[in-house]
Amino acid sequence: MEKKVILKKGKEESLLRFHPWIFSGAIATIDGNPDEGDVVNVYTSGGEWIATGHIQVGSIAVRVLSFSPVAIDRAFWLDRLGKALDVRRSLGLTDRDDHSIFRLVHGEGDGLPGLVIDIYGRTAVVQAHSVGMHFAREVIADVLMEIMQGRVESVYYKSETTLPFKAELERAGCYLIGGPIEGDEPLEYGMKMPVDWISGQKTGLFIDQRENRALLEKMASGRNVLNMFCYTGGFSLAALRGGANLVHSVDSSARAIELTRQGVENNFPGDTRHEAFAEDAFKFMDEMESIYDLIVLDPPAFAKHKDALKRALLGYRRLNEKAFRKIRSGGLLFTFSCSQVVTKEQFRTAVFTAAALSGRSVRILCQLHQPADHPVNIFHPEGEYLKGLVLYVE
Repeated sequence: MEKKVILKKGKEESLLRFHPWIFSGAIATIDGNPDEGDVVNVYTSGGEWIATGHIQVGSIAVRVLSFSPVAIDRAFWLDRLGKALDVRRSLGLTDRDDHSIFRLVHGEGDGLPGLVIDIYGRTAVVQAHSVGMHFAREVIADVLMEIMQGRVESVYYKSETTLPFKAELERAGCYLIGGPIEGDEPLEYGMKMPVDWISGQKTGLFIDQRENRALLEKMASGRNVLNMFCYTGGFSLAALRGGANLVHSVDSSARAIELTRQGVENNFPGDTRHEAFAEDAFKFMDEMESIYDLIVLDPPAFAKHKDALKRALLGYRRLNEKAFRKIRSGGLLFTFSCSQVVTKEQFRTAVFTAAALSGRSVRILCQLHQPADHPVNIFHPEGEYLKGLVLYVE
């Protein structure tokens, strides 16, 4: 029996605009008794087929895989993953001796909602954010090995902390293909990056800040740099290579500080310009001296849901105000928000309010965003999540 979703009258309009989410409130009936994660066909109230996708429990009831009639089989995965690789190849991110870290699949941005695949050297790390993608992990790994043509030797599946569904599903966090690769050192534009895909955040590295790290490197020469919420120290490594006088890295996680120190030692052995602190960010900024003329604020998402928006905006304002009050005259502030529910305008308002409260004169030098291997589906503007500003503070 066909598993299908029938929409309420008029609720197909967003699908006619190719938006890949169907919310539970748009559904009239569900036929065929589908289980969570099954592939379902979606019909209008008039009985016309309109889409195919994965069904799930929650406010987003269906994540659309196709707006054209197609079987969700191996050929489908081969086509979608192959197209995603073509995009990264066109960006010059593949087949380089000095660069082996990039995002291969970015969910809705690549027509595969609920799926993330990051490449770290010869290892691919897969994350499922939906039940349907979890169930498809084996065929995804198999197809991935085929399209990468020997450039990937291991596929690690990391979704134990990101699967928002039934507890009885088998625990994720394993190598689907291959295993740890001895001596493989993932490179970001020639820099050896510390990556912990087993226990680290996301897939092990914030790849989305790659181009922003490259920009900071060009601006770091002769400056005293403070990297707040440093995680694995990517901005710190960029500052050191860019010729900073000193670089201080701060994160509340002892493991993050350990990885940062490891990255510094791997790239700049014995370099005394760097020091790392496992401390709370707000406390550190309250107590620090005004010795920095380049500060990076890259906090974790302050709001993951709309009900936390007001508190998040207050947090961004407080954090940036502290930086404005402490940064030296002529300093640069790289400030970011990765909270999807915070719009660019809301983030900018919070930062501008902080500047006004600090009494400093501030210029916008650059407006920053996620890189091209984290594409935004033009029909799914919610995919634009990373917002950043480079500010000159008098």
